[in-house]
Amino acid sequence: MSPAADRAPGATLDVRSITKRYGDVPAVDAVSLDIEAGEFVTLLGASGSGKTTLLRIIAGFADADEGSLLVDGQELRSVPVHRRDIGMVFQNYALFPHLNVEQNVGYPLRMRKVSASERRRRVAEALEAVRLPSFAKRRITELSGGQQQRVALARAIVSRPRLLLMDEPLGALDRNLRDALQLEISRLSRELGLTVVNVTHDQEEALTMSDRIALLDKGRLVQFDSPDDLYHRPVDDTAASFVGESNIFRGAVRGDGSLDVADGVVYSPPSLVDGSAVGSGAVAVMVRPSLVEITLPGRAPEAHSRVDGRVSGIVYAGDSRKIIVETAGGAELIARENAARPLDVGVGQPVTLHWDPRSSIVTRLADETATTAASAPTRKSVSA
Repeated sequence: MSPAADRAPGATLDVRSITKRYGDVPAVDAVSLDIEAGEFVTLLGASGSGKTTLLRIIAGFADADEGSLLVDGQELRSVPVHRRDIGMVFQNYALFPHLNVEQNVGYPLRMRKVSASERRRRVAEALEAVRLPSFAKRRITELSGGQQQRVALARAIVSRPRLLLMDEPLGALDRNLRDALQLEISRLSRELGLTVVNVTHDQEEALTMSDRIALLDKGRLVQFDSPDDLYHRPVDDTAASFVGESNIFRGAVRGDGSLDVADGVVYSPPSLVDGSAVGSGAVAVMVRPSLVEITLPGRAPEAHSRVDGRVSGIVYAGDSRKIIVETAGGAELIARENAARPLDVGVGQPVTLHWDPRSSIVTRLADETATTAASAPTRKSVSA
């Protein structure tokens, strides 16, 4: 879609206190989002977080119990699905196997009774946008998974929707192809000026593709921020533990700035993420595994945070190596180091993990009532 006039305009989307209950359980709990025109927003969360339910409500496949959906300032909830002017890309692509590529892409236009000549022109532009101009006559069964995903994307944009919704569009692809298409979809959305709402449970995908990420947990909105802010400035321990690998320690900060833990001492930076002073109650102190160093017991710098334990596993992950350390209290912590470095520890060996306190992030607890036993560190399990 090369001419600027033919590009999708990109709509604003205001999600205002949307609530959806199944029985007494809120699947979406008063979620509000203000999405700008041309913005790429990802709904991120684990299974059961409410992200897909919220996307279905926006699409019109489900209705909210409460709240408003405004597209360019107009209420959307009362508008039927087929009149919402929304493009949709599904995880399974939902392509018609008995139609060729050109016919699949042109199907939405045919349903809108667009003339044949206009339909051919716009289908050609959509296929050019997804870099499949020579595939128009191919059958769907002759395409790879990545090519089918591009056809589904072309079909979603051919009618130039105000809003593009994507439901785990890369979930069925292998890792290398998924990585390539993340960049491809980001490029396309920006070139066409699309407003995109994407759903995924893959945090790497969300961080790579998004202008902003809405992190959901048990139906509620935890944080709506840029990838950088979500990663480096999580609003609470739920956000800190979900996005990226993290070692998290929960408890009250003492007068000397340390958090008393059973297997060592963790020093806190001077202030919370939200600017309030530490020492006012229980908090979470987080450090990323790549900032943690590993040494023999008794050799850590005195000014560093440090925790003792025993190596319980070593995992190789391409250019990095993950060393898992179990403390005497049973908690698992991670140090991640360059795989090119000589490995000087082994499984079963006593070690000390240590890091500069300035590498820590202090944030609040999502549920302060659950922190009375807060001296034990916790580690979020993340695959290599």
